[in-house]
Amino acid sequence: MAAQGRGSAARGSSGGAAAVALVLLCVLLHGEVAESAVYTVGDRGGWSFNTASWPSGKRFRAGDVLVFKYSPKAHNVVPVSAAGYSSCAAPRGARALTSGNDRVTLKRGANYFICSFPGHCQAGMKVAVTAA
Repeated sequence: MAAQGRGSAARGSSGGAAAVALVLLCVLLHGEVAESAVYTVGDRGGWSFNTASWPSGKRFRAGDVLVFKYSPKAHNVVPVSAAGYSSCAAPRGARALTSGNDRVTLKRGANYFICSFPGHCQAGMKVAVTAA
């Protein structure tokens, strides 16, 4: 009977350790989510022309969310590479976001976006955001 008691106690201890680990994991994950910020690209003006300077003075982190607000009849949002940003060209098969209220979670490093409507990117409808 004593052996059974020890086994129960050992199982209870490991269960307690697992519960503590689970609580700690939840706290850490919650902390990450709580630190994420949501930014509307272009602020009140939304996703529009001359937004290239919009990130100036802001500090972005991986996991932050950019919200692109625009008229879907007039614009779109296309995530591109640095080359696509510089040349204002979306690669073949690029996925354009077209809802008019698109949410994009930033990845660590450089994140580039353009409007692929003819002439829009060249007129300044593009943004580069670097997330730490």
